[in-house]
Amino acid sequence: MSESGVKFGTSGARGLVTQMTDRVCVAYAMAFLQHLAGKHGTSASKRAAIAGDLRPSTPRISQAIAFAAQHLEYEVEFCGWIPSPALALRSLNEQIPGFMVTGSHIPDDRNGIKFSSQDGEITKTDEELIRSRHVELPDVFDAHGMFRTETSALTQTLLSTAAPQALLAYKKHFIKSFPPQCLEGLRLGVYGHSAVGRNLLVELYEEFGAQVTRLGFSDSFIPVDTEAIRAEDVVLAQQWAQKHTLDAIVSTDGDSDRPLLSDENGRWIRGDVAGIVTARFLGATSIATPVSCNTAVEKCGCFKNVVRTRIGSPFVIAAMEKSVKTGATRVAGYEANGGFLTMTDLEVPGGNTLPALPTRDAIIVHLSLLLSAKEKSLSLSQLLKELPQRFTVSDRDQSFAQERSASLFSILEDMNVSSVGVAFAGDEVGSALGPLKGVDMTDGMRFIFSNDDIIHLRPSGNAPELRCYAESSSEARAHGLMQLGLKVARTLVPTENG
Repeated sequence: MSESGVKFGTSGARGLVTQMTDRVCVAYAMAFLQHLAGKHGTSASKRAAIAGDLRPSTPRISQAIAFAAQHLEYEVEFCGWIPSPALALRSLNEQIPGFMVTGSHIPDDRNGIKFSSQDGEITKTDEELIRSRHVELPDVFDAHGMFRTETSALTQTLLSTAAPQALLAYKKHFIKSFPPQCLEGLRLGVYGHSAVGRNLLVELYEEFGAQVTRLGFSDSFIPVDTEAIRAEDVVLAQQWAQKHTLDAIVSTDGDSDRPLLSDENGRWIRGDVAGIVTARFLGATSIATPVSCNTAVEKCGCFKNVVRTRIGSPFVIAAMEKSVKTGATRVAGYEANGGFLTMTDLEVPGGNTLPALPTRDAIIVHLSLLLSAKEKSLSLSQLLKELPQRFTVSDRDQSFAQERSASLFSILEDMNVSSVGVAFAGDEVGSALGPLKGVDMTDGMRFIFSNDDIIHLRPSGNAPELRCYAESSSEARAHGLMQLGLKVARTLVPTENG
């Protein structure tokens, strides 16, 4: 596995489709199942659930996983092409291992596998144990790591019919919790692109009483990233909102666990702001969120406890679990990409109890923001003005090899406070920063200045890129700070070509 180029990231194992050969996928699947068997002993289930997104490579990879499970004498339940949280819910409810084949928002020349166990999402410790596990592979592969002809024909029959229970249970998860006809009177656009949950969004929101318009459904895969929205999607949303007189546009990323939601003007709402509104609507009191997310969560004063974590859902989940162990009873978390997680049951205003689902979810965010605005007779843009006006932006430089990033952070760590201030004060944007107030090193280096402006630099763990997050009291200034952060990084560690 280590030689394949397919590595664990924040959301499972991912790599180029050409790297994710049948042999590699079988190895990962077998290692995961054998790890769970060793972890849970005789209580480990001998059933496994498989689902996937709409990428062209997903069926082949799913078939390889099904073969691996069957080879280890597991009964395979194929759940179809459904959202990641639907598969995770099935895994939790049935106490069985689950495999979600998806690359989320990345281009379709890549794909990945998310792993769920009876305990929920796997942890970083689980990842290390899976990666280090030795597995004996069957002799069914050709010289290129693909199934030989006779095995390939067999695997195609393993996923011939999808069982509907997982998708139905996921839909029921919301139908039972939110009030009937709660979206009545709203005009929604569903931007479907190639999201695996697009038809579910239409069905569910129409069942809740909304008037739904389908927008941008595509037969080809479109890599929609809810944290780095494409320029064309910015323009499309504004055009659709005006043309159809919409109250909001709703969408998700490819595997439909991260939400995308616009206001009535077609302006996309950032995930770390949507997370605050969602948590407030559901009455959460203890919040876990990555260090890169908007500080309005602390400034709004709505939550008893806010814990900042490293970036990635496993860290958010670990923080939520710790909160529960210390006695917290209404615990939730969210990420900058908008994915919302619930570690305890929460109460829906006017509805019923929403059972915990400690994995990223998109629908909970759509519903919470729409109902928050509706119950106050506000538009979404007006609703957001209730929060402290803090704005976050992010971007990345994809020319930063990991060695270059290591040099950058070594330099920054050796600089004293005044030197850091001088480095960032080189232009009009930087001159207004004021003294450096503190540095948070939870994940990368987050520079906090006396005027509450923030510049946060973070290296990628498995890609040649440097991320910069910025926050300020205006969106324009946040953009300027983000550009300044990348400029300073390039200046401190220039390329050989300058």
